[in-house]
Amino acid sequence: MTAVTADPLGQALAERATLIQLCMYALDRARSTGVVERLAEGLSGIGVAPLRPDGTRFDPALHEAGGTLPTDDPALDGVIAETEVLGFADRDRILRAPIVTVYQLRKQ
Repeated sequence: MTAVTADPLGQALAERATLIQLCMYALDRARSTGVVERLAEGLSGIGVAPLRPDGTRFDPALHEAGGTLPTDDPALDGVIAETEVLGFADRDRILRAPIVTVYQLRKQ
């Protein structure tokens, strides 16, 4: 016999959040391209999108800097060179900021 909760919607939302976290964990560790694609499709189907901001300007409110890459091009200074760890957003809410490598102008 299952227990009846006073707030079934709240319980369903909490369970959804737990499943999303579990899928993100699995995606980080998956070695099979097919498994990664399937997990990403499943998350996308419920409104959770991966964040890979390569080529955009670094914003500490949206991204976590994992490292820097020296550049001699002033136009690249502060631009994201690559995403080290995918971030995720549930519609407009950031679940996990992407960890990125940022171009940094080499000191002359």
